[in-house]
Amino acid sequence: MNRATTPLQPAPDRGDAPVKFEVRDLVRTRTATSGAKVTAVDGVSFDVHEGEFVCLLGPSGCGKTSILNILAGLDRQNSGDVLMDGKPVTGPGPDRAVLFQEPALFPWLSVRANVELALKLVGVPPDARPDRAMHWLRNVRLERFADAQPHELSMGTRQRAALARALACDPDVLLGDEPFGSLDAQARELLQDEVQRVWVESENTKTFVFVTHNVREAALLADRVLVMSAAPGRFIEEVRIHAPWPRQLDDVLVARVVSEIHDLLMQEVER
Repeated sequence: MNRATTPLQPAPDRGDAPVKFEVRDLVRTRTATSGAKVTAVDGVSFDVHEGEFVCLLGPSGCGKTSILNILAGLDRQNSGDVLMDGKPVTGPGPDRAVLFQEPALFPWLSVRANVELALKLVGVPPDARPDRAMHWLRNVRLERFADAQPHELSMGTRQRAALARALACDPDVLLGDEPFGSLDAQARELLQDEVQRVWVESENTKTFVFVTHNVREAALLADRVLVMSAAPGRFIEEVRIHAPWPRQLDDVLVARVVSEIHDLLMQEVER
């Protein structure tokens, strides 16, 4: 993202925006290989407002992915309430798209055909699919790879294709489960910039919830970072980030937030 051509936009206060997700007293347990019950998430409560970018940050095994899967409707809580737009989340739906760590493109389809198939599944008419697919491939700078097969692309390029596929379906919410975790540093920074750009250009009308264990990534992308403890996962701190967009990792405010969150995590480890 080029700051010379992209004006800075202040970080908005979304406290007055409608609540998109309402989570109350969420508990999720799982069964270990030994047969013992393990509590992954214990009594978590939080809200996510419409148009907000929230990152769930914490050590491995703290229940971040469990929470995301429940928001996506891919998993169910053992107890507690999870509402989207005031209604219980009971399963997946076209109003939510999920970016996984692996892009999960169909290997026998071209990049363009992967996007068009997703559009078909959400009911977009056949004559509208080609233009809409190409619009989003252009939006993530992939138009020259439209007819390539996934195996011909780098991991970072495949993840950009997955991002285009998700956004082409026009979901209200984009959920990310460490979507950049398997990328090298350069590809990761490129995708972080792409997500910032797409979000800013959408005028922040879409709601993003990302899981990450990367402190810098959370500070770079989020309005708000919810820091979790080690398992069983609980929220130990909420960090609001007021740095304007587009952000760079060397911004003073971003660096200050990184240091603050790092200190919180170190205190949690020492405890």
